[in-house]
Amino acid sequence: MVKVKVAVPTKGYAGLEDKVSEVFGKAKTFTIVEIEDGKIVSVHVIDNSASSYAHGSGPIVVKTLADLKVDAVLVTGIGPGASELLDYHQIKKVLVEPSMSVAEAIKRNLAKFEQIAKQ
Repeated sequence: MVKVKVAVPTKGYAGLEDKVSEVFGKAKTFTIVEIEDGKIVSVHVIDNSASSYAHGSGPIVVKTLADLKVDAVLVTGIGPGASELLDYHQIKKVLVEPSMSVAEAIKRNLAKFEQIAKQ
């Protein structure tokens, strides 16, 4: 069984229908999607407690995602500090286009998630 947990920075609480946020550390929410054998089995949305911080939100977000045992993040871009911390926690980064729906971003990257799960 191939299992992977993906975090997506999002703009609200619409789950798979939400849009991927253009920002990582300051995203309002994160949609957490669990995939097994190429199928979505779980979706839940968490608030980003660091979304309103003027500085330093990236490390807090990475710590939260690491604590949730996320395997990968879908991002439109990411700063060097957060990127390095994701690498440290062995969380893979997958680049996507801004304002794409979470469902579409997941669908377009299923093959990448399968590779990540096998590593």
